[in-house]
Amino acid sequence: MARPANDTIGERLRRCGVDRREFLGFVGRLAVAAPAALALTRHLALDAIAGEIEKARRPSVVWLHFQDCTGCSETLLRTSKPDLAELILHLVSLDYHETVMAASGKQAEAALHDAMTNEAGRFVLVVEGSIPTKERGHYMRLAGRPALEVLQDVAAKAAAVIAIGSCASWGGLPSAPPNPTGAVGVDSIVKDKPIVNIPGCPPNPYTFLGVVLQFATAGTLPALDRERRPLFAYDRTIHEHCPRRAHFDAGRFARQFGDDGHRHGWCLYQLGCKGPVTHAGCSTRHFNEVPDAWPIGIGAPCVGCTERDVAFKVPMFDRAPVVRPTPPDTYPPVVAPTGTVDPLATGLVGLAVGAVVGGTYVASKRFSKVAGDESVPGRKDDPPPRDGDGGPPLGGKGV
Repeated sequence: MARPANDTIGERLRRCGVDRREFLGFVGRLAVAAPAALALTRHLALDAIAGEIEKARRPSVVWLHFQDCTGCSETLLRTSKPDLAELILHLVSLDYHETVMAASGKQAEAALHDAMTNEAGRFVLVVEGSIPTKERGHYMRLAGRPALEVLQDVAAKAAAVIAIGSCASWGGLPSAPPNPTGAVGVDSIVKDKPIVNIPGCPPNPYTFLGVVLQFATAGTLPALDRERRPLFAYDRTIHEHCPRRAHFDAGRFARQFGDDGHRHGWCLYQLGCKGPVTHAGCSTRHFNEVPDAWPIGIGAPCVGCTERDVAFKVPMFDRAPVVRPTPPDTYPPVVAPTGTVDPLATGLVGLAVGAVVGGTYVASKRFSKVAGDESVPGRKDDPPPRDGDGGPPLGGKGV
């Protein structure tokens, strides 16, 4: 069944009995969760932003699952501001999602077919999980068809594709060596559609929300980096805004789990933290409004799950290089240098120290506090010593 042409977010809100005050609260929460996406309305007032969102047609979303743990869907289910009900009922039309839809079997396949037919060229395809390519994709089948074939058919009719999670973005855990299924990300298969990668294991659900919101309000996708990640969420490394950054700059590192440094919240770089090379907003955009609900927050090193060449490829406890330092641009040594003592250098230092000590002794003898004291070394006609300020002779009276 085709959706009405006036199926806008505003119409949906009115049909659901959401009043203006509630909607403004909803928009305010969106502004906190995805400020960069809302910025494209180019309005500063909250009610003006709300007006732009109300006019937007609710985009149809088709969500496919492949080689995944469903963690990306689970993190979406756990959002609280806005929660999943608001996201589905007010912002998008989630027309196919194997985990949350009531239909199954032939009814589910019919729902997928209807969405692809009625919303052809307009729906957003969301892919969760990596796609097996070995043995012509027969490591995974959906309704009797290889997952690879299903992805190609659905993507061909989509307006844009969002790869949510590290597995869909670049293969993730299933692609770790030896990669028996030939797991790859969406962008290795789909070449003729706009693709947004939202890596993470799992990713922050508000990043997905921001991308969908921009598509709904402006019909565009956000600016992307070279890995096709939204710049508003992946423009900086975790290291730049890590709550333990001050300890890194001061050279205070936890050396092993449970030691004094670890218990006192020191930097986890020595334990294999990949924060210096990991582009993500975990340190500033918290999961479900809980500041400590991320690896570093609970005392575990970052594993670099948003980076194609780091997670599941670099051993978890290997240190990552600091590739883009920010002020201060020099750091205390992570590993204190050690070496041998040079005898020549020791001799030269000894000579220097001896000269200083000897000079100090002679100076102490030369400058007597007694005027005209002939027992001190030097000429007898030397003038009486004066204090450091060039005042009257020591022991005399000032003017």
